[in-house]
Parts: sequence; structure tokens; C-alpha cells
Amino acid sequence: MHDFSGKVVLITGAGSGIGEATAKRLAASGAQVVVSDINGEAAEKVAATIREAGGQAAANVANTARHEDVKAAVEFSVKHFGGLHLAFNNAGIGGSTAPLAELEIADWQRVIDINLSGVFYGMKYEIPAILASGGGAIVNTASILGLVGTAGLSAYVAAKHGVSGLTKTAAIEYSAKGVRINSVHPGYIDTPLLDFLDRDTHDGLKALHPIGRLGTAEEVADVVAFLLSSDAAFVTGSQYVVDGAYTSA
Repeated sequence: MHDFSGKVVLITGAGSGIGEATAKRLAASGAQVVVSDINGEAAEKVAATIREAGGQAAANVANTARHEDVKAAVEFSVKHFGGLHLAFNNAGIGGSTAPLAELEIADWQRVIDINLSGVFYGMKYEIPAILASGGGAIVNTASILGLVGTAGLSAYVAAKHGVSGLTKTAAIEYSAKGVRINSVHPGYIDTPLLDFLDRDTHDGLKALHPIGRLGTAEEVADVVAFLLSSDAAFVTGSQYVVDGAYTSA
């Protein structure tokens, strides 16, 4: 298990799913975790669970579509724990499903604001704080749909492709200065984000993955932990796919 003792990490969308699993994974390895989520009750529940297990965590409420909230989350991290070394920009939504020409402009904008602009806001404020703390690493949650397309999800696909490019550009700009930046690209993961699906649709998603099942939040968290750790010291600007061979089929 990677050692994150003395490291402060900010995780967005940490109230459930992949963000929650990663918060718990890093806290168990010694990190001081800022559990940030738009749902304050969910964030506090995760932070409390970490503290009850002997870890260090603090809850923060932020809507990543608002740059003021993201700036405040970074400032909270520095003030509460004394610095910022790591960040996982994970908050995101699926958005409405519709052919491109039928997608409402408001639905397009909401997905772009959260899934793409939210990652930009994150890095904009995290990078200076990480540099001031002596360097570190950032992981951005993209998706398999940041590598390939699919019908009916034009806003989501566009946003996640944007995260892929944004990550590479930031890595080129800041790796030599001490901030490694990578993206993680999960396939369909069995999280609350899929709870609205009926059983047939859920099983249909499994069939899209040659491995024969959906992924788990913990499996993605393990990859994120590696990318944030010193074991990935020469890994930056990379796209790590966690998809049960979805994009290989």
C-alpha cells in the first residue's frame, strides 16, 4: 500500500462512488483528506467514517461548476491541514440523454460546467497551492467516453474528451515544475450513478465489457492512489484506462 503520510489531498465528488472509495483508500494510507462534495451531508458522513477508522478528514461543501466554490475548497484545504500536495478532480454528472440536435442548451451547459469547467477550475487553484507546498500530483476523472464516442451523450463525451486534452496540456506545462498530472478513464462502474437503471439495462452495460462485469469504485481508487503516489514519479500526462477492455473491443 502506498504511503501518503504527511500529504494533504483534496477530492471532489467524494460523497459517494469513486470519490468516496478514493478518500477512504488514501486516508487509510496516511493522507489528510478534504472530502468535498455538493452534498454536505454526504461529505460529512464520509469524513466521519474516515475519522472513526483512525484517519484524518474534513468535509467541505462545493459545487465545482462555480469557480468561487472551487477556490474556496482549495483555500479550506490549505487552512485546515496546512497545505495541499495532491488533488483528485472527480466530481461529475451523466447529464441528459438525447441526440445532439435534440439536446437542450441548458442541459449541454450544465454538463460542460461541471464535468469540464470544474476540472479547469480545480487545476487553476490547486496547482499554485501544490507548488507552494513543494510539489505533488493531480488526477482528473475522465471516462472511457473521453477516448471514444457513444450515441446520445454528446455533452458528456465532449466534456470528457476535453478533460483528456486539458490534462495533457497541464502536464506539459507543470511537470517540470513539480506537479504531475494524469487522467483516469473508468468504464461503467457499479456506483450510485447507475442506481436509476433497470435490471435489463444494467446487465446490458455488463455485456459491453469483455471482462464480463462492471468495475468497482475500489478498483478505480487503487489506480488513482498509484497515480498520486511517488511510485508513479515518471508518470505524467498519461491516460489510465480502467475499463475491463471496453475500449479494446
